[in-house]
Amino acid sequence: MNLLQTSNAPGAIGPYSQGYEANGFVITSGQIPVDPVSGTVPEGISAQAEQSCKNVGAILESAGTGFERVIKTTCFLADMADFAAFNEVYARYFISKPARSCVAVRELPKGVLCEIEAIAVK
Repeated sequence: MNLLQTSNAPGAIGPYSQGYEANGFVITSGQIPVDPVSGTVPEGISAQAEQSCKNVGAILESAGTGFERVIKTTCFLADMADFAAFNEVYARYFISKPARSCVAVRELPKGVLCEIEAIAVK
């Protein structure tokens, strides 16, 4: 197992990691829309979905893979009314059309509107 760590995605704060590579798979932790440089969260679901996707992409890249190799995602939305806007951004990144679960949750860390986790192959 190889621990994944990149400064191009928000650092893990707590007892978890940005992700792992094991047996040809890359598994990311859920990525919320925090800009890894400024620590800020953009306004609105489209901007937040964009940043979450970029954060997932940075972890995938650090492991030598990318969006085209993602086979499964789990997406969390604070409000299912944001589904269409979220999906529009998501579709530009997850071009492999991975298997996906998308659920609305009561609350996400830092009060963000979305979170994305992914599993990819090398």
